[in-house]
Amino acid sequence: MSEKLRLAMLGMIPGNGHPWSWSALINGYDTVRMAECPYPVIPTYLATRPNEPMTDAYVTHIWTDDPADAPEVAAAVRIEHIVSAPEDVIGHVDGVIISADDGNDHVRRARPFVEAGLPVFVDKPLATNLEDLRQFSDWVAGGSRILSSSGMRYAPELEQLAGNWRWVAAFTPKSWERYGIHLLEPAARILGLGFENVRLTATGASSVAHITHCSGAILTLTAMDGAAGGAFTFHAHGEKDYRSVTLTDTCTAFRRQLKSVIAWMREGTEPHTFSETQELMAVLIAGVQSRENDGRPVEVAAVLRQLES
Repeated sequence: MSEKLRLAMLGMIPGNGHPWSWSALINGYDTVRMAECPYPVIPTYLATRPNEPMTDAYVTHIWTDDPADAPEVAAAVRIEHIVSAPEDVIGHVDGVIISADDGNDHVRRARPFVEAGLPVFVDKPLATNLEDLRQFSDWVAGGSRILSSSGMRYAPELEQLAGNWRWVAAFTPKSWERYGIHLLEPAARILGLGFENVRLTATGASSVAHITHCSGAILTLTAMDGAAGGAFTFHAHGEKDYRSVTLTDTCTAFRRQLKSVIAWMREGTEPHTFSETQELMAVLIAGVQSRENDGRPVEVAAVLRQLES
């Protein structure tokens, strides 16, 4: 690898502005051009920290699903090379970031780079169907370097939720498949691994997941479009204590996430095991299976066993 890690930022779909935000946190950004970002929340939270590029990596190449997007992002976040096809970055970068968040399309996007032997960071969620999770698991078992996480795993506010809890409830916008992981990864930090079963009910665009945990705790996680306020607020109830914490420091969370990705690519240090990612994806998939079966409970362990079949 080069002295300063060379990264490719690949993919951007509607509703996800990570090529803007992640590239800005790595490369620094032009404040005037960043003001034109179609996701106003991004320049708002970027402004909460000094506009300083990272010293150990930079994004050198970008590709977006809509070719018209790439020049705007590149100009704002100082990316030198725009490629016409994602595979064009092979041989020119040290690592790849798959920055689209469709968990049903990540195998297709990651395959060329896994087969080229590059370390690949995949935006959350890694996979929301069993077949794709099995493919990623096979790749990792064969020695491929693949990492995935939600930035909410690194939220500094989660440190306030250490304790023994009987019930944890939280809300996210968007869908269970796309944003449920933003609640599950913090829940794993709060409670640890050991999710047992999922019962997910849906009404229109909203989904409510009832999840049991090996500690005896119960989680109620809601994903709903069209609801204002309260996103990423966690309510934790114990026998003698209650806390309510909202994850608001997005900039710090993403910066911590990206630093861990860069360290993993450079040094091989895993910020978390792939088996943890497998369990979290199994929870998401169990939720999908439950919803498709009229809200019947689905065992997480049963989903994990299906990976081996």
